[in-house]
Amino acid sequence: ARRRNLRKPGETGYKIPYGGLFELVSGANFCGEIIEWTGFAIAGWSVASFTFAIFTFLNTAPRGAAHHKWYLSKFDDYPKNRRAVIPFIW
Repeated sequence: ARRRNLRKPGETGYKIPYGGLFELVSGANFCGEIIEWTGFAIAGWSVASFTFAIFTFLNTAPRGAAHHKWYLSKFDDYPKNRRAVIPFIW
């Protein structure tokens, strides 16, 4: 809902998302998915669950990095302290 509400009715174009996890990373949705599946892996404590978490990271992290790179190239005023996917790290 946070991203959906960035534009007013009839408005087009891209906006910089703010609030929540978007204050720390460009790919808040990717970060959330990584956190979710890491928790599943810990709760499941099996090779299958850890494998799923690893492959989720390997699939979503590069996409988040690409989104971050795009935001930086598109917006001159994009927050420089935001990371791509993992808060404070990457």
